Amino acid sequence: MVENTNGSAVNGGKISVNRRKFIAGAGAAALSFTVIKPELVRGAAANSKIKLGLVGCGGRGNWIANLFKKNGNYEIVAAADFFHDRVDSFGENEEHKVPKANRYTGLSCHQKLLAQGVDAIAIITPPYFHPEEAADAVDAGVHVYLAKPIAVDVPGCHSIAASGKKATQKKLCFLVDFQTRSNAFYVEAIRRVHNGDIGEIHTIHATAKGWLLQYGTHLVDYMMFLNGGHRGKWVVGHVQGKEKLVDSHPSPDYAMGQFEFENGVRGILECGSLAPDQPGNNSFWMNAGATVYGSEGYAQAIVGSGWQAVTRSSSGLIEGSGGFDVEKDQAPYIRDLADWLDDPARIHPCNGDVTYHGFELVMGVCLSSLERRKITVPLESREPIMERLKSVL
Repeated sequence: MVENTNGSAVNGGKISVNRRKFIAGAGAAALSFTVIKPELVRGAAANSKIKLGLVGCGGRGNWIANLFKKNGNYEIVAAADFFHDRVDSFGENEEHKVPKANRYTGLSCHQKLLAQGVDAIAIITPPYFHPEEAADAVDAGVHVYLAKPIAVDVPGCHSIAASGKKATQKKLCFLVDFQTRSNAFYVEAIRRVHNGDIGEIHTIHATAKGWLLQYGTHLVDYMMFLNGGHRGKWVVGHVQGKEKLVDSHPSPDYAMGQFEFENGVRGILECGSLAPDQPGNNSFWMNAGATVYGSEGYAQAIVGSGWQAVTRSSSGLIEGSGGFDVEKDQAPYIRDLADWLDDPARIHPCNGDVTYHGFELVMGVCLSSLERRKITVPLESREPIMERLKSVL
């Protein structure tokens, strides 16, 4: 039996959002903290646009900027990138039209942008720079929208945690960008898990051909989502290969980790060259997904192919086609985010605290392999684990 889905579970309709309330709520949700009143974000009228500065004008930076623009709540008033040609190309684009005086380059370009007086900053740079850029933004009193992963190693992870706490104290927004939970095929799979259609869950297996810091944080976030938000208690890990340790998202070529969550569910994570292929004809970046096993069936979401399940009442396999579409799937996430954050009681699940914990588990995989032991969380180590791996692998 085939069950079709049009993704309506992601977004039930058009949403009208108070612009000031959107960004105020975003920070509150990202920090799992109290909602900031819209009029406290900045002194202008509640429905004025948010003055946004973009740091990182590459392909993803352009894409994210277009989504902010289409959302209608933001005005991109400044841009920064290490490379002069990138920031000029972005600023001269008819979609953005950033004045030349408001374009900044060089290693300290984000500091020059912050000095201009923006309300919020979108950090879409290589993750090595995220901790410093986020810390400087919070120190400058600016709201932060940060790409994932939050860092590339444990010291940066702890720096991000400190910035998040400081942002809370200063009543600033600090939101980390995850969009996976809004994808229609993921929603269809998880609906069957949370409805109890596959019985009591006991194991979640998530895999990707992409390496650990490219894909692992996405998969760990989704594993926690499948498991009702329960967090990890411990992790054991194995890693292999050093080629990707020099990547902008430094990772072992292959990493496998096993987690135990607070509710006793086991999670298995595999990322990299030795990870198994997902069913279907999937390209490299689409060759990823997660399967959750229960006492009466299973549910699976595959990035390049859709979803499938066997449930207690399905009398066989049910499935829906689909795949990740960056333009189609990010837009509902932004609309849903605004909708969820318009209600102070509905804290968004992709918040900074959850993201930090997910990164802890990913780093725990590597630390376990180095020290040949079970790693418990919270992660107390502050050593640069990836640097240690370079000397061992």
